[in-house]
Amino acid sequence: MSNVLEGKVAVVTGSGQGIGRAIAIGLAKEGAKVVTNNRKRGSTGSQMLTDAQIKKLDKKKREWFEKETAALSGDAETTAQAIKKMGGEAAPFFGDIADFQVAGELIKTAIDNFGKIDILVNVAGGFGFSPFEKMTEELFDKVTRTKPKGYFNTMRHAVPYMIEQKWGRIINATSRAWQGDTIKHAEYCTANAGVVGLTKAVAIEMWKYNITANCFSPFAKTRSAYDLDVYPATVAKEDIPFVSENMAFGEGFINFTPTPDYVAPFVCYLASDAAANVSGSIFTLGGNTISMYSESIHSNNLTKFDSKPWTMEELVQQAPRGLFAGYKNPAANPFG
Repeated sequence: MSNVLEGKVAVVTGSGQGIGRAIAIGLAKEGAKVVTNNRKRGSTGSQMLTDAQIKKLDKKKREWFEKETAALSGDAETTAQAIKKMGGEAAPFFGDIADFQVAGELIKTAIDNFGKIDILVNVAGGFGFSPFEKMTEELFDKVTRTKPKGYFNTMRHAVPYMIEQKWGRIINATSRAWQGDTIKHAEYCTANAGVVGLTKAVAIEMWKYNITANCFSPFAKTRSAYDLDVYPATVAKEDIPFVSENMAFGEGFINFTPTPDYVAPFVCYLASDAAANVSGSIFTLGGNTISMYSESIHSNNLTKFDSKPWTMEELVQQAPRGLFAGYKNPAANPFG
């Protein structure tokens, strides 16, 4: 603990448990005053499994699952209390950031309690599984209303304060799914790709005000990770596989997943003056490994040097040897 954030005020959405809780506590340990947040009092429970599905687990697995997930329960109040217990300052706020007015009240809670807003960390999110051809409008809207809509809401209310003080840090949770995924949740991929685009756009606009905006993709042991661990033994066997056919994803996933505590330090770094020159970037945080995504650039080009449009015959002849030289189909070979 170095108190590098002493005097700063942070808002952390989705900080009742898991990654958001770890980040809120990490920011407080570095000296920040923190407004914690989740939708409602009490644990949010599973986003993908029903009680009936959990009961289908064998007795030993079910008891393990219930014990482990019970230890992860919490809300904005319990996180705020944990911060206060260690000598920090915190205020809880319950409300859904997908509502524009509620998001405004969340940011105002920081102003009313601590006088300003310096750091905004958006961790709140949701997801579900469905093959695209069966996906409902309800599922798509449910997931995308938090990401990126909810993130827009909190950012929109926080940025004017940050502009006025000429200092701000915006740090948004995304997922490797922003590039597409082998898991069948196109709505979640859409949500996280939206977060990346939103964050990069704001980073460019806000740079002149000394406000940075970055994304982090966390790999950590959360309630969702436990859900994923038992999912193959429940829904996937009774209904449809939740991963694409070319991906092996079985039980035991949780055993090699690091805890959320590993995510917090780099988020605190991004929130500090030390990272004043870092903006518009995307990072993956997993255990003690920190990775930064390269920027998308044109890899191959195909140019016709005359005034007439391409003909189909020309493209059939030239595209394979030019534009698609060394091409790897990302749909057939995701992440590899």
